[in-house]
Amino acid sequence: MKEKVAALLKERVDSITEQLVKWRRHFHRHPEVSFQEQKTSHYIVEVLESFGVYTIETGIAKYGVVATLTNGNGPTIGVRADMDARTPIKEENQADYASIAPEVMHACGHDAHMAMLLGVAQLIAEDYQSNHFSGSVMLIFQPAEEDTDQFGKTGAPYFIKAGLAEQLNAVLALHVCPWQETGVIQLYKGPSMANIDNFCLTIKGKGGHGGYPQETKDPIWMSSFVLQGLYSLISRKLNPLQVGAISIGQLQAGKTPNVIPNEVTIIGTIRSYTSATRQQLITEIEKVSSMVTTFGGDVDLNIEVGEPALDNNAMLIDQVEQVTKNPNSAYRIVQEPYGMGGEDFGHFTAELPGAMFFLGCAKPGEPHVALHASNFDIDEHCLPIGLSIMYQTVTELLSK
Repeated sequence: MKEKVAALLKERVDSITEQLVKWRRHFHRHPEVSFQEQKTSHYIVEVLESFGVYTIETGIAKYGVVATLTNGNGPTIGVRADMDARTPIKEENQADYASIAPEVMHACGHDAHMAMLLGVAQLIAEDYQSNHFSGSVMLIFQPAEEDTDQFGKTGAPYFIKAGLAEQLNAVLALHVCPWQETGVIQLYKGPSMANIDNFCLTIKGKGGHGGYPQETKDPIWMSSFVLQGLYSLISRKLNPLQVGAISIGQLQAGKTPNVIPNEVTIIGTIRSYTSATRQQLITEIEKVSSMVTTFGGDVDLNIEVGEPALDNNAMLIDQVEQVTKNPNSAYRIVQEPYGMGGEDFGHFTAELPGAMFFLGCAKPGEPHVALHASNFDIDEHCLPIGLSIMYQTVTELLSK
């Protein structure tokens, strides 16, 4: 019986694989950046309306789309795909579907995420018409995963504010994974991607002529001690069993070789997996910064609290893994955290049971390309795999 069901699903997925590729290539060719996904949103709505069964809501986080389909009583399962592209990236790929937008590119796979969610929408619509499920499915097309607006928010918090978390029993997502080949599924329970916080630390001293340093309060000299302190925090203050990172991305100081500036600005990022580690690292940065006062300087420290860690619900990850074991699949499961990058899907998992899995998309035998690289592309054979796993997980959750 299981073999028959699996074979039928494969036939259904195979029948729309060509359409999946067309959707993905359309999105890739026409990328739009965070909070500017107007044409992308309109295209998604047109496709959803063509199925003729969804209740469609638009306008969350400017151009977000939520499509809901209910068939009797049962749980409400959400599936989320992000919509925005990266900038400034000029695509190097020469494919006929390469980006036509200057310095904007789908270099993180969101084009594939949207295409696979439209595939889920089509299969669920077919199930509704044949009365093959009970409950509700909510398809969430979310703008602005990559960047923030003037209020420092990405797209996900606006969906939480709109009340989606209270309507859902569980929410799922996937992310293409260029460090795994097509056919590999990466899963992990619990914290799997990092809390993301940024800091800006300005050391204020008294500048002057480089030939008379004794008459200054040299902020560059002070910053040398601060930098040593920041770089030693992970190895000397953090429990080795905890996960955390501090990196400096910008160092801004004077403009001429013979003038000591009045101030130095150090800008960096803080990564962690737990709330306790997150707070500890912030506290330790505050302590290191305060040493400036012992050298006669002043310090301004600003911490920008960003995305929460992606915290995968164990039961949902188990369910994803279970559906990969159907008789017609040949998937390989890798059980590892997804890294120290950020994912604003963490806003969802902080509010309700949620899980994201990583979908291998590297072409077998070819060099792997990093996310956000100007030559990023996917093996499109991963599209029906991601669609099949997501659709099966949704239907299994509805049945339970």
